[in-house]
Amino acid sequence: MIEKETTQFKPSLKLMDATMLVAGSMIGSGIFIVSADITRNVGSSGWLLVVWLITGFMTLTAALSYGELSAMFPKAGGQYIYLKEAYNPLISFLYGWSFFTVIQTATIAAVGVAFAKFTAYLVPALSEDLVAIDLGFFTISPAQLLAIGVIILLTYINNRGVNGGKVIQTTFTVAKLLSLFGLIAFGLFFLDKGIWKTNWENMWVLGPLSADGNIGSYTTLAAFGAIAAAMVGSIFSSDSWHNVTFIAGEIKNPARNIGLSLALGTIIVTVLYILTNVMYTGVLSLHDIAYADKDRVAVSAANHIFGTAGTIIIALMIMVSTFGCNNGLIMAGARVYYSMAKDGLFFKKVGTLNKNAVPGFGLWIQCVFACLWCISGKYGDLLDMISFVVVMFYMLTIFGIFILRKKRPDAERPYKAFGYPVLPIIYMVMGLAFCILLIIFKPKFTWPGLIITLIGIPVYYLIKGSIARQDLKAKEAVDVGG
Repeated sequence: MIEKETTQFKPSLKLMDATMLVAGSMIGSGIFIVSADITRNVGSSGWLLVVWLITGFMTLTAALSYGELSAMFPKAGGQYIYLKEAYNPLISFLYGWSFFTVIQTATIAAVGVAFAKFTAYLVPALSEDLVAIDLGFFTISPAQLLAIGVIILLTYINNRGVNGGKVIQTTFTVAKLLSLFGLIAFGLFFLDKGIWKTNWENMWVLGPLSADGNIGSYTTLAAFGAIAAAMVGSIFSSDSWHNVTFIAGEIKNPARNIGLSLALGTIIVTVLYILTNVMYTGVLSLHDIAYADKDRVAVSAANHIFGTAGTIIIALMIMVSTFGCNNGLIMAGARVYYSMAKDGLFFKKVGTLNKNAVPGFGLWIQCVFACLWCISGKYGDLLDMISFVVVMFYMLTIFGIFILRKKRPDAERPYKAFGYPVLPIIYMVMGLAFCILLIIFKPKFTWPGLIITLIGIPVYYLIKGSIARQDLKAKEAVDVGG
């Protein structure tokens, strides 16, 4: 039986659903892990919180700025559409290309494997250290197979309509928010006063924290570089907040609810992240945070609070968190490819909706690519490398507000960027400083992601050339027929 297609998205998501998509897509496994690397870079509790505060400020500022763009262009594709409208199709394609090849698909893979890794705490047979399939030239672990299974399951659910994905997103996000608040509350209740006092005595010392507990020192410029390197983890943990803009065509009253959900979701998560790190400094020494086993800071904290049951509690929390996070990533991502296909810059079939009013073909192509990243095992390295590219596209998008205000001064703007022009300028200055410092001090975090993005330039022109040849052939056929 041939599946019938529909031509329009169905607005099914309310403000609550959109807010849960923002918060749920942000909270994966990062907050449970990355504070270890941040602490190793900055060496003190005060600077640990500063890194999270800077990231939170940048995230909230960007979200409030995106509100104006989402109100102007409330349709599927989000950031891809904003870049096209402010600049040109090449810039938006480079974003879509980077988004598909690495940003979204590698993130889906990383979050899927994180789910599997913590499931292995409860079911050791699913460990990443075991071999499920040995192909000679490489092996596949049970954790990778489980990650692939989860990605396929969530893709299937979202392929059957937005309502199924909505229920999973809202349910799992509410569950993870409550459980994270609960962990914070228990941690602060069982706070160790001795550890707290020690951690906060020299709160503004800035230097690398070594395994023997000594804190080194930085030159002034190197200190800024260390902060930028530390922010790679916090930015990754706070990313994907803008996924709600991709699914604008399925949100009720998008001109109002997208901007509001961006603000509410990012505020909730920023507060949670800061409180979580305050809790860490109340139950663990800085050395224990920095050198937690496999960087699993939350596991160490939970073991301190709950005893041996802490590992199981955190494993369950991260399973809930990553499952819900991946649902949001999978749901939203395919809408970007849909918009690209509508512009003739992706497979034509991706630009169609199935009988359930979702871009089914786009969902399955995303699924295949994410599963390939799971098998490769290289998603973690790539995610470190794309923080530079992610912030670069955020800056371009926010600068697009200034461009569009000049190009289209009379365009309808149901919502205007909060704090314009001051806050958007502050974001761009901070983002530019972050990118420059990474180029200087952590080039391995910059050039691979930049190369992946730049590869999109010849790809774009190859596609445009192919389209031009097809149009020419069609014109010639008409002329001959005439």
